[in-house]
This record gives sequence, structure tokens and C-alpha cells, in this order.
Amino acid sequence: MDLEYTLYRFNNVRLNQRDSMKLRGYIANRFKHYLLHHHVRDKILYRYPLVQYKVIDGNPIIIGINEGAKLVVEIGVNNNELIIDELSFSVNSYSIMKDTVYIGETPDYVHYRFISPWLALNEKNYELYKNSNSIEQEELLKRLLIGNILSMCKGIGYNVKHELKCWLNVDKCLVNYKNIKMIGFKGEFKVNFDIPDYLGLGKAVSRGFGTIEKI
Repeated sequence: MDLEYTLYRFNNVRLNQRDSMKLRGYIANRFKHYLLHHHVRDKILYRYPLVQYKVIDGNPIIIGINEGAKLVVEIGVNNNELIIDELSFSVNSYSIMKDTVYIGETPDYVHYRFISPWLALNEKNYELYKNSNSIEQEELLKRLLIGNILSMCKGIGYNVKHELKCWLNVDKCLVNYKNIKMIGFKGEFKVNFDIPDYLGLGKAVSRGFGTIEKI
């Protein structure tokens, strides 16, 4: 499946990875489009985010896919300032990359790494994870990863026709999400599915979590 894809990079602004949530807050409040904040008439829109906010190697980045791709171009062209923690940054250098990319099943495994923590566990499956041995934990995480990919596909209207299989090698890390300590995972995985760089999997992908890139 071809996917409309836009990457907007702030070239002259340096932030910490944890600031991706603040980037989201600023852009969503300034431009006030429902795809930027996932609220419609005070109701949360539960779907795969078509606009995602990242900080990669210190650079703030906004990714837009499908309907979000054109919106991110408009933001890039019309945005000349970024305010984070009451600090104002003049956006005088940026780049916008707009492309059509492929997403879909592949005959061979594709190798990825998480460049930000993957939030795989919710309250229910955290208890299951905690009370399982290492082999059971790995199998649980593999099922959750496949589930995350299928959820992403549903959100962009892609129908997966064949069974997805994956290999996973991740380590636990501690994450502070909305002032709550959570377990995340960093590491690598392989799956018979092609995902464009810098899209996210799992919980809170619009806030920069679960960001992947090909190895």
C-alpha cells in the first residue's frame, strides 16, 4: 500500500526526547486541527495517529501520513516559532520532505530498532507480564508487537492478508509518562512487514513513544 508521508524537521532547534509531548502541546494548541490533538467535540479520537511528534537526535520532527501529510506541510510553511517551557525558539531553518512510501507485507523479515521507548503494556497485560517467566514474557511481547502493527494497519485502512511473524530482542527501561512511572522497552525486532521510518508502535505514539527505524 502506498502511503502519503511528510517529515517536517526543525533544523535549528535542539530539544530532549522527553520534549516531544511539549512539542505536541504547542503545535496542537496553535493550529487547532483535530488530527493534531485527537479530540473531536471534547471526545478522544481512538485511532492510529496520522500526525506524530518526535525528537530524534535532538531535532524536533513532525510526521504526517495520509490526511496528516498535507496538514504537516501547511504547519511547516506557516510556523515560524516554537515555544517549549516558556522558551521561544525562532524557526529560521527547517526542512520538509514529502513522499509516497510503501507500507505492507514482505516475503522476508525487515529489521528495525526502537529509537524511543516502546510502551507495550497496559494495566491488564502488565500483571500478566510481571507474573510470567522470561520465555512467556517474550512470547507476550511478540503478540503485543504484532497486535500493534495490526492496529496501525486498521487505522490507515490496510488489510493484512497473511500471518505476521516476528523476532524480538528488547530490554526493559523505566519511562516517565504523564508523571507516572511505566515500563518501556528498547531494542530490535524483525517482522515480515515494511514500516516507514519514524512511525510509532504501541501506546502514546503521537507523543513520540515507540518510534522505529530500519536497520
